[in-house]
Amino acid sequence: MHIEIRGAEKLSFRERQVVVLKEMGKSTDEISKNLKIAASTVATLYNRARSKGYEVVIILPGDVLGLHSEEDYDEEE
Repeated sequence: MHIEIRGAEKLSFRERQVVVLKEMGKSTDEISKNLKIAASTVATLYNRARSKGYEVVIILPGDVLGLHSEEDYDEEE
């Protein structure tokens, strides 16, 4: 699995940190403790990042999802 943040170049370093942690499923409180900043700052950074229009793309190979049949493997060899 590969995670890509498109538009990350538009984000500040701190916004990127918050976005990555949020996209990993961390709560605002967890991020606040991890980065040693106030929960309100986390919310502000996340909202500011969202307004800049970043996009998270998850790239999964077909075999991870079981989408390749055995015939597909035979054809590749």
